[in-house]
Amino acid sequence: MKNIDKYRGCLIGGAVGDALGYAVEFLEDSQIFRKYGKDGISEYDLVDGVALISDDTQMTLFTANGLLLGTTRGMTRGIMGDYSSYIGLCYKDWLRTQTADEFGFEKPEYSWLNNVPAMNHSRAPGRTCISYLMHNNLGSTTSPKNNSKGCGGVMRVAPIGLYFEGKPYTSDQIDMIGAEAAALTHGHELGYIPAAMLVHIIHILAHSDTATVLDAVNDAKEAIVRLFPKSEHISEMNRLTDKAIQLASEDNIDDLDAIRELGQGWVAEETLAIAIYCALKYENDFEEAMIASVNHSGDSDSTGAVTGNILGAHLGMNRIPGKFLTNLELKDTILEIADDLFNDCKITEYGSYQDEVWEQKYIYHTYPNK
Repeated sequence: MKNIDKYRGCLIGGAVGDALGYAVEFLEDSQIFRKYGKDGISEYDLVDGVALISDDTQMTLFTANGLLLGTTRGMTRGIMGDYSSYIGLCYKDWLRTQTADEFGFEKPEYSWLNNVPAMNHSRAPGRTCISYLMHNNLGSTTSPKNNSKGCGGVMRVAPIGLYFEGKPYTSDQIDMIGAEAAALTHGHELGYIPAAMLVHIIHILAHSDTATVLDAVNDAKEAIVRLFPKSEHISEMNRLTDKAIQLASEDNIDDLDAIRELGQGWVAEETLAIAIYCALKYENDFEEAMIASVNHSGDSDSTGAVTGNILGAHLGMNRIPGKFLTNLELKDTILEIADDLFNDCKITEYGSYQDEVWEQKYIYHTYPNK
């Protein structure tokens, strides 16, 4: 069952965690608490009145653009490639945005997002993403191009968990699209298996009114065992997941101490484990989950983004406190992409239905018109 509030919640929630954590990404926890007080950062640290998002939200939006580009090509031309190929093309357009501060805007080849001025800024992009997107041949789960398990693969795949409801794809197929999207740049098993898990969790939570976060996490654990039976690292991933579940159930442990046991989030399995911990511990309190997810010595914007994706899909945008919606950079663009994922392409190769704005976005890449 599709629910537009959950689509919006997932993408906006991810951006909230990203923006809250971006201000403290490279600080030690002692520095965070010294600067922001005993509770750490709990409000946006605005720059010229704006809560800046990082590469995490940027790449998440380009993932969504790739999905919609692929579907639109299939609907209007009658043939299409793998979704990961279109996502990869859009990632290459994202790469152009990271040099726009120095060299100016470049005309997009595949993604209308390049035409949004606020998108064209370098926001601490991951070195692996930058270096491997410069290659002509990107990676896959069967032909990895490196051995990276950095969190740059998992932090960008949330739209895949939202998108395929009602389409002729099995849960396993949807999860594998997530894995392949991460494997474009991150070739270690623990670079792309957490991405498959996150997609699975979000797909369940975004399309169910009864599933709990624990239900979704346990189902994702089973899914990756089924999907990657020959993996050397499945047991490692699931042990860390079980540890996150256990820690979330303990009332007498401090959030910072729990997160220290799970890692710092610079690698994908730790990012997902920290997000699972925070989403389980504060399943019905978006704000507390956000605060816990970013106040640690580690990759705070990514752990915040993934936590926000999970709880946003679970609770919906209406449960996100208004203070996190005010001043959020690119909020309107994020909502527009979320709505496009929900509404999807309605143009067909031989049909009479027309949508000029959709064509500008996903065929001609000229939107918004300058």
